[in-house]
Amino acid sequence: MAYSSEQLAIFDSIIARYPRKRSAIMPLLHFVQSISGYVTSEGIEAIAAKLELSTAEVTAVSTFYTQYKPGPVGEYHVGICTNTLCAVMGGDAIYEAITEHLGISNDETTSDGKVSLERIECNAACDYAPVVMVNWEFYDNQTIQSVKDLVDGARAGNPPAPTRGPNSLRTWKENSAVLAGLTDGLASEGPSAGAASLLGLNLSKEGK
Repeated sequence: MAYSSEQLAIFDSIIARYPRKRSAIMPLLHFVQSISGYVTSEGIEAIAAKLELSTAEVTAVSTFYTQYKPGPVGEYHVGICTNTLCAVMGGDAIYEAITEHLGISNDETTSDGKVSLERIECNAACDYAPVVMVNWEFYDNQTIQSVKDLVDGARAGNPPAPTRGPNSLRTWKENSAVLAGLTDGLASEGPSAGAASLLGLNLSKEGK
């Protein structure tokens, strides 16, 4: 695909944030995903040209980090944590139930293109295990039923709001734009750190 003049201007605005152009590789990859839904060969070529790098250098970054997808994912990309604590707290059971419920497995997408599934090594939110992320927004203290309701709502175009974060769940492409550094104006919406995350800090303030 050919990028529009407006999109190319955003490429340039992202690059301008950094003293070294190559530092813009990661946000540019997110921006490409916000347009196409995944990292396309055209996107890699455009980034390489803008940064005066080889396509191999850009590809090396895009294939190293699992947030960058080599092919299309669902409008709502569901990551179920099955690392140790989440697994013990029910993550494995949730993953098995949701694969059966949706009829898809790891790195697969429902036939309607609405939901894709990923088995996540860690969602970095152990204090709320078991944790599921959708488009990198947190859904804490999940159960099999709550995740079934979540994916069913997503397929119907009406997913529940994240536990922490904005008041409504944004699509994969919309959140990819945010990860590229394009503000959606929702940074102040909803709770961020919850009581479990702040417990140690609060105890230290109390001198305990």
